[in-house]
Amino acid sequence: MSALQTPYATLPGRRYPPGATVEDDGVNFSIFSRHATGAELLLYASASSAEPFQIVRLDPQVNHTFFSWHLLVVDLPPGTHYTWRMDGPNQPQAHGWRFNPEIELVDPWARAINTCDWQRFRRSRTGIQPHDSPRALVIAEEYNWEGDVPLRLPSEQTVIYELHVGGFTSHPSSGVTHPGTFLGLIEKIPYLQALGITHVELMPIMAFDEQDVPEAVWDAGLKNYWGYSSFGFFSPHPGYCVTPERGTHLNEFREMVKALHRAKIGVILDVVFNHTSEGGSTGPTLTFKGIGNETFYCLDTLDKAKYLDFTGCGNTVNANHPIVAHFIVDALEYWVREMHVDGFRFDLASAMARDADGRPMANPPVLWEIELSDTLAAAKIIAEAWDAAGLYQVGSFPGYRWMEWNGRYRDTIRRFVRGDPGLVAEVATRLSGSSDLYQANLRQPINSINFVTCHDGFTLWDLVSYNRKHNHANCEKDRDGSDDNLSWNCGIEGDTNDLQVLALRQRQAKNLLALLFLSQGIPMMLAGDEVLRTQHGNNNTWCQDNALGWFDWTLVERNAEMLRFVRGLIALRKRHPSLRRRHFLSGQPQAGSDVPDVVWHGTTLNAPAWDDPLAATLALTLAPAHQSEAPLHIMLNMGDAACHFELPRLPQLRWRLDRWQLALDTSRAAPLDVSAPGDQITVDFAPLLVRARSVVVLEGRSA
Repeated sequence: MSALQTPYATLPGRRYPPGATVEDDGVNFSIFSRHATGAELLLYASASSAEPFQIVRLDPQVNHTFFSWHLLVVDLPPGTHYTWRMDGPNQPQAHGWRFNPEIELVDPWARAINTCDWQRFRRSRTGIQPHDSPRALVIAEEYNWEGDVPLRLPSEQTVIYELHVGGFTSHPSSGVTHPGTFLGLIEKIPYLQALGITHVELMPIMAFDEQDVPEAVWDAGLKNYWGYSSFGFFSPHPGYCVTPERGTHLNEFREMVKALHRAKIGVILDVVFNHTSEGGSTGPTLTFKGIGNETFYCLDTLDKAKYLDFTGCGNTVNANHPIVAHFIVDALEYWVREMHVDGFRFDLASAMARDADGRPMANPPVLWEIELSDTLAAAKIIAEAWDAAGLYQVGSFPGYRWMEWNGRYRDTIRRFVRGDPGLVAEVATRLSGSSDLYQANLRQPINSINFVTCHDGFTLWDLVSYNRKHNHANCEKDRDGSDDNLSWNCGIEGDTNDLQVLALRQRQAKNLLALLFLSQGIPMMLAGDEVLRTQHGNNNTWCQDNALGWFDWTLVERNAEMLRFVRGLIALRKRHPSLRRRHFLSGQPQAGSDVPDVVWHGTTLNAPAWDDPLAATLALTLAPAHQSEAPLHIMLNMGDAACHFELPRLPQLRWRLDRWQLALDTSRAAPLDVSAPGDQITVDFAPLLVRARSVVVLEGRSA
């Protein structure tokens, strides 16, 4: 608007819905703030405008209802950027109030956000500058979904692939038109289809502060890459959009979702509701601190200027306050209803099980609201069932439908594959779906998200190449990242040209993934593990938006054998319902069968070494779960020496089959490392030699 234009007229508006809503006669704005005494709405022509074209001062008698401030700006067009300023008491120690009428705030309900002239460290060094905050956009939510709906794949059929939207296509080798974006990811869908995964789990894609890093890290040219620093919970991250200045956030994200759904691939969002980018008492005021600090954050009872920190990030969201719980559920339902996502993974979800004073709750309202929401009923909900302050709830996370990242599974499988002895009993439990964690409280194997690697820690190749972390590139003197990696470098630390060590590392990588996809429960793998992506020993690349943290697409050709192995491994799992049961293995016949669902063995049939503290071998025979399925015989040898394993004779098992065929052997080179049914070799019934540190799988066949 030019200086000569007449300002937009305003009407009182209404308090519901919150955010900016395009209507026939203009845009209704509403924002929650229980203790604010005044409010201003600032309107900008664009993300780069130096000054607002109109500032509207709200009248407490006209534009204030209950805890909401609201107005309608007549004929205001979509695409307008806006911020709020809230006035009120600044009494952080006594009441937790941090109102400052000079600070422009982002609308927490904004559907699109641009970071504009936001400079986190400039504010911390020189103070508040005029119009230096991120800005929200007015969005007209119009989109043609062309019949798309969220997928409803049964959980037992799920194969999750965790990836970073930016890092997946940012490398120059990606060859996409728009690298590092939602649209760039669309171009890689054929790769995902060929791999065989059913869902992508996207690391945080809600608007986050890339500048939320220690000052020394920022000064070194690094930034918050992973995105666990959200402040806009309804807005896709502008950094993953091609034209965010035009307000295309929602539709670019929707284009990606629609394209993935057409390929029968679901979308799970990694969401961060345990903390925000506003940090602790020295952190900036961007949104919640300026509208309701005492509502949205857990504060110290005696000194409310101090933030309770159960997340390691400076603050903890007061998730079980009624207003905050509603905000969280509202956001989740929006992403399902309007953005068609298929589920959520909740970062440090146990922090959401705490009350305002930080005490764990037996029945946290927000977690039950998520579980029982009709809108979220078909969405997959996954908890990282611990927080940064020691609350560990794997196997006991509140609710029943919640799936959990199974940290116990990860640790057991890592130890077993690196050669730790005496684990066969626990390995059997993990392969069976972790009944010790889930069966007693009426859960199922599908409550367990099994994984051996994820974004947080070593990649698969680094897990078999390093004994310790190497995080100096993070500019924190190697203090960051876990020191407890349960890894083994196979004899040499890091890069090497030793062919024997390299061959052993590849075998170990195959062993880890083989066990993952042979386990009951839901497998999750880290993007790039299928082509042995390395981070050169850095187990915490949270600030590395560069080649260290990106997917290097040259590896697809360089490590084609490993990629072929993973594709075959996923295909093996998909053709065997016996690996995807909804009920725990019992060792008893199931309905419609007269043979046990599983029989456990050691190197000798029916003699597993449950109590042998030195044992590193285990075998099992899985009965078919479907009449069209073949039985499986699985042999594991994680010891240093080859072993002969006795094989069960198929006629004795009362199956109409006459031979075993080799489906998988991690000690062999392609194509015998994994073989499709038509390409398999027959195995005699004589004891079979299973090489050291290898996994062998046989499928039953008839003449």
